[in-house]
Amino acid sequence: MAKRRIYTAPGSQVVDIATGTARLEKLDGEIDSYVLHVNGVPSSSITLSDPQRLDFEYLDWMRRAIDVVLPDGSLRAAHIGAAGCALARALDAARPGSKQTAIDIDAKLLDYAREWFDLPRSPALAMRAGDGAAEIGKFRPDTLDVLVRDAFDHDSVPPGLQNPEFFAACATAVKETGLYLANVPDAGDHSVLKSELHALGEHFAHLAAATEPAILKGRRRGNVVVLASHTPLPTAGLDRALRTAASSATFLSGQGLRSRLGL
Repeated sequence: MAKRRIYTAPGSQVVDIATGTARLEKLDGEIDSYVLHVNGVPSSSITLSDPQRLDFEYLDWMRRAIDVVLPDGSLRAAHIGAAGCALARALDAARPGSKQTAIDIDAKLLDYAREWFDLPRSPALAMRAGDGAAEIGKFRPDTLDVLVRDAFDHDSVPPGLQNPEFFAACATAVKETGLYLANVPDAGDHSVLKSELHALGEHFAHLAAATEPAILKGRRRGNVVVLASHTPLPTAGLDRALRTAASSATFLSGQGLRSRLGL
């Protein structure tokens, strides 16, 4: 297989995009590591020479979950909310032959991601500008091994990516043995998390969540990774993989999840 050309990203800069501004920040003391901020929110961490390095904890949890649920072979994956495509880069490096689609509402942001980062080309990674709520309906039923929702309007998930119609379309596109993953911003009373789990439960039979203990206890706002599947999740393997992550996550599923959140 031909070696992909290594791109060198430029220095730190701020650029206009369709939805506001993007800031590329080169990390001090790092040769080729960057953080991409979209409208003031850190959205991707990219190391050009090491695509499997995922500095954002929740993305590492997602990658570990994928490896446990779908341990072998190439993947058909879709990502709603592309930003710098950090997870897509990692999966491409680890799973040769995978075909992925990255969707983002901001076409200019996708152009900059292509310019700055060492992204695989289509069909390994197709880039699609559009509203994820509409684009998810364009995938054929029962075709996605992995579907990731990691899209934000500033620090909140767009309402169109949280409603019953969206979750129904996601459940249709994901294979019977596939995995839906979502980055849910959670705080305090867990109202957003509870709402999403309730809505997902109408379309997926099996749900789980992973996050830091302090977030689960409502002490601070942060990322919760929600998992959903049509078939039973390998909970013991997921718990083990997430507890041994660099940033250990608390994993909850089934009755334990419902009891902890009062669902």
